Amino acid sequence: MTELDTDRLTWIYRQMVRIREFEERVKRTFEDHPGVIRGHTHLADGAEASIVGSLAAMEPGDQLTATYRCHGYPIALGTPTTSIMAEIYGRADGLCGGYGGSMHLVDPERGFLATSGIVGQGIPHATGAAMAAQLDQAGRVVLCFFGDGASKQGAFHESLNLAAVWKLPVVFIMENNDYNVGTRSDQEDANAAVGEPLATKAKAYSIPGVTVDGGDPLAVHGAVQTAVDRARTGDGPSLIESKVYRLSAHGNLIAPPGVPLHYEEHEAIRVFGNREEYEAARRGDPNPRFRRHLVEGGTLTTEQADEIATEARDEMQAAVDFALSSPLPAPERALDHVYA
Repeated sequence: MTELDTDRLTWIYRQMVRIREFEERVKRTFEDHPGVIRGHTHLADGAEASIVGSLAAMEPGDQLTATYRCHGYPIALGTPTTSIMAEIYGRADGLCGGYGGSMHLVDPERGFLATSGIVGQGIPHATGAAMAAQLDQAGRVVLCFFGDGASKQGAFHESLNLAAVWKLPVVFIMENNDYNVGTRSDQEDANAAVGEPLATKAKAYSIPGVTVDGGDPLAVHGAVQTAVDRARTGDGPSLIESKVYRLSAHGNLIAPPGVPLHYEEHEAIRVFGNREEYEAARRGDPNPRFRRHLVEGGTLTTEQADEIATEARDEMQAAVDFALSSPLPAPERALDHVYA
């Protein structure tokens, strides 16, 4: 694994903190400003280490696709959080002009190609982008993020098969949180049901399959860097299973006014009544875990870590203020970008 210097380690921690604070502000919007966010919103608190550890292996020109749980990727890539928050609020100054909302962010200038509310849809998109990179010999690598539920979609199997046959420069990163909404993976996945890692699926396509602790950004980075290097040198795709745990419920579920959103109740509690599982996950929260690693290792002082947290809170408050002051899209714009 490539040794990361102090600046890079600090960058990883800073992005993790920024993503967590952003997600917390989105969550609080439902209480502080009811009705501002419309439609489904899905958070990635608990997956910050997986997101940032993976993106740390990217080089300029590389690209990625993601799922509808997508706020963290553009944050780490440098997309202004004001634009992302305004998009989630459906405002005209949003990243996509208010058209996309929470689940359909895109920033192609920074390599963030697409997200979608359709489970598994980004997998063939990433495969196509990797084919384009191979054809124009640009040296690009495409990272493709998806959840464990998407690995049961036909698009997953078709894409991995073609990517393997054509040795496309794509890294498939399955962020496995062990739940498909409220259904445990071992109740509907053949590999999980017999205790096998889901990375076992790579064997069907004769490509490398690796399972890593998605709460450890350095472990994630090492696995993704190896896969990226392999893809960049023409050896084809890899499948990485990053084991994460969502610290919030699946989504806001568009609760009626006055009805609790249960964002703070994970499926382990709300559906299965397993509070011990959730509390164990909270104790393994990747953000304070990585903070301890950096402080105890001398990379950061406690004061420096606190300063990063303060800066993140100030930044996300500014993002909320910007988004609230941004106008709603004009009604006459409703038919823009509609094709027959």
